[in-house]
Amino acid sequence: MTSLLPSPSSADSVVSVNGLTRRFGSRIALDEVSLHVPRGSIFGLVGENGAGKTTLLRHVLGLLRPEAGIVRVLGLDPVAEPVEVLSRTGYLSETRDLPDWMRVDELLRYTRAFYRTWDANYAEELRRQFELPPDQRIRSLSQGQLAKAGLLVALAFRPELLVLDEPSSGLDPVVRRDILEAIIRTVAEERRTVLFSSHLLDEIERVCDYVAMIRAGRVLLAGRLDDIKAAHHRLHLRFGATPHRPPRIERALSLCGGGREWSGVFYGDRPLLTRSVEAVGAEILEEEPVSLDEIFVARSSSGWSEAPYQES
Repeated sequence: MTSLLPSPSSADSVVSVNGLTRRFGSRIALDEVSLHVPRGSIFGLVGENGAGKTTLLRHVLGLLRPEAGIVRVLGLDPVAEPVEVLSRTGYLSETRDLPDWMRVDELLRYTRAFYRTWDANYAEELRRQFELPPDQRIRSLSQGQLAKAGLLVALAFRPELLVLDEPSSGLDPVVRRDILEAIIRTVAEERRTVLFSSHLLDEIERVCDYVAMIRAGRVLLAGRLDDIKAAHHRLHLRFGATPHRPPRIERALSLCGGGREWSGVFYGDRPLLTRSVEAVGAEILEEEPVSLDEIFVARSSSGWSEAPYQES
């Protein structure tokens, strides 16, 4: 793994992944991935579709056996001890695969039988909050209602770990908001842990404490969200003379412009960046914060921490 900022240690991690590698035929889906999900945190996996997020979550759930590396969930091997892990882990998939012939109330009774920690009062509270009619068939629920029903059964037994794979994919903004608020309450009120993947970076930025950026099966960057954002800057530069070709600046992850004025996303502390800019005959005119989306795009195009500016 290439982690450019301090990532959580495994000491108090609900999920610990070390050197995880997985291939499907000749394609490498995960390439020596390592990350740790601290207890009581919301940890977001960021990446484009096909980046390896779902494959990673399937290893966490014990659905895939590592070809190389180690996966531990709640201190246990999810492949060797699936019952113990899954009885303490709630899961909502992107497909929201629920028995469509059941009514909502039947789904709750059916799911309750699998979990000794099922909280019937909490389940009813969530059903009312999500406005799910008890007598409605699953097959007749809207996409938003289906997502809420899946989240309800994942939450109602009060799992220690909640795993969500693209929980708001294809949903309207109101339903997305409701789901995110339910996730936040789960962590804030009970110090439970959430691991979820999304390609919607504004969603990750809104709720997560920690983030791992994944591209082509490799971790580009992992750490506390606040630290990641504090370490990246958009700088507007002015050169003393017009560069004869696009400038190459140390710690520039992306750069665009023309003539004497250029701007880009940079990584590092301000004194270091000032020295890098001055070394190529430029000065910093203005500094702006950058969004997680801008950081991901810059990281994806440049590749790694010390990668030089890549011409577009």
